Amino acid sequence: MAKTTHIAVISSPGFSHLVPIVEFTKRLISHHPNFHVSCIIPSLGSPPESSKSYLETLPSYINPIFLPPINREDVPKKAYPGVLIQLTVNLSLPSIHEALKSLTSKAPLIALIADSFAIQALDFAKEFNSMSYLYHPCGATVLSLMLHMPKLDEQVSIEYSDLKEPIKLPGCVPLMGSDLPAPTQDRSSEGYKQFLERCKRVSLAADGILINTFLEMESGPIRALQEEWNGKIRVYPVGPITQIGSIIEANDNECLKWLENQPPSSVVYVSFGSGGTLTQHQIDELALGLELSGVRFLWVLRAPSDSVGAAYLEAGNKDPLQFLPSGFLERTKQQGLVVPSWAPQVQVLAHSSVGGFLSHCGWNSVLESMQEGVPIIAWPLFAEQRMNAVMLADGLRVALRVKFNEDGIVEKEEIAKVVKSLMEGEEGDAMRKRMRDLKDSAADAIKDGGSSTQTLIKVASQWENMGGI
Repeated sequence: MAKTTHIAVISSPGFSHLVPIVEFTKRLISHHPNFHVSCIIPSLGSPPESSKSYLETLPSYINPIFLPPINREDVPKKAYPGVLIQLTVNLSLPSIHEALKSLTSKAPLIALIADSFAIQALDFAKEFNSMSYLYHPCGATVLSLMLHMPKLDEQVSIEYSDLKEPIKLPGCVPLMGSDLPAPTQDRSSEGYKQFLERCKRVSLAADGILINTFLEMESGPIRALQEEWNGKIRVYPVGPITQIGSIIEANDNECLKWLENQPPSSVVYVSFGSGGTLTQHQIDELALGLELSGVRFLWVLRAPSDSVGAAYLEAGNKDPLQFLPSGFLERTKQQGLVVPSWAPQVQVLAHSSVGGFLSHCGWNSVLESMQEGVPIIAWPLFAEQRMNAVMLADGLRVALRVKFNEDGIVEKEEIAKVVKSLMEGEEGDAMRKRMRDLKDSAADAIKDGGSSTQTLIKVASQWENMGGI
């Protein structure tokens, strides 16, 4: 009988952090069925229903362990989301330690894998005689920045956004200081201090860093990382890892029925991810810009992020369509469809009538769009999304970036222009072709014998050789 190899993965709080690391473990086990995975999950307050229902679908060899939730009273009320995530993990470290102690009392733990925000937990690996790995859910370009950030912090004395020259990381597309992740935009902030601390720890991930990207997509950054660190830091590109292989069927969904009646590649899909919201002013401009473009659209709309939206949510309202400009739905009923809050994104992107994706450039959305061959209009909002937008637009040339005015608003004329360029212009056609080539490369990478599959098998074989029970 084959031995069972036990590993533990540690997520950070929130659905969008949980899914990437769990999908990684599912991919791992699809190639190595003798693995048993314990998934340790910190949370702030009660775990969200989305996380609970997602975890209920997991196979028996992935065992979720919800830690005692951190009391919301123990964290600052209006802190930046990244700060809240980090504080939740920090306060959960004693519980993580207890969970690992309990697991290792039953069977040896071969490897400990932590999400970027939970990297401190890798300090426990030595105590439990486990190998330690970081699971980096973003791309190699962001990883490169994190590894270079301590040095950058020492070399630069001003705010990064005030730098006149671009930052040139080995193998990466040049980045302006204003395009670095959101926490770096105020170097005196708690968010920056925590980000810098995480960056300093990345190089200490003793046995390797698993990256959710693939060689054909980010060959420059991946090769530069491998050469520059010369084996001191082992990077393992194992992506693209998305929910595409485990999506919930949504065949009766309204927007999919609507898409059935649209011509091929004629619709721009508009969505800012599970956490992306706009102000009321920006919603107005986006609505009028889509109308002005004359292009067919499918728009996932959430309540605005300003005080108007907060009052709406507190009142328990469920219909964000009330925030659209007066008469907009009537005027555009032949042109587009607006759906409240959610759409089955993977199925939408896979639909033949969708020809473009206006996106916040969250990494999951980037990979999903790539796997379906859909070019992007890049409208980054927070986190590392501006970096992703630069890589997509300047590096891979599969995206158009929107231009913000001095008040941080994308005006309706600019929206109409980029939508028409992507959906109707020669530039858009060229991007569509390049994105289709990347789609083929992404599929090849995770096939049997593909670059990412071979990398994953190499890592898993090391774990199996460490022994099991």
